[in-house]
Amino acid sequence: MHDVQLVYQLTMQMIRVLDNLNKTQRQDVIEQITYLIEKREQALQKLSPPYSKQEIEIGQKIILMNKTIEIEMNRLFLELKQDMKQMKQQRKSTQSYVNPYRAVQTVDGMFMDRKK
Repeated sequence: MHDVQLVYQLTMQMIRVLDNLNKTQRQDVIEQITYLIEKREQALQKLSPPYSKQEIEIGQKIILMNKTIEIEMNRLFLELKQDMKQMKQQRKSTQSYVNPYRAVQTVDGMFMDRKK
């Protein structure tokens, strides 16, 4: 019962951390989630059958909470992906502002003889 309860508590902590997510502390949230995932993995490896009726009920609650965690983590991943794309675009536009003629390749004033 102790190991199942520990997995349940770690899962609840993960949900609380993901609920308090905002862009300013995203790095801290990712570190906390990573730590909690590692701890929960260790606790899951210690679980072994047979399970009591209470442990099965707790396990079903954990499964439902995992779906919520998965949705929140996917949302976090998409936000990170979008921010990275935005930063890349911003960097590209900054470079084109600093050196606007960098990508221009013209041959003005040149005659190219194509005959051999």
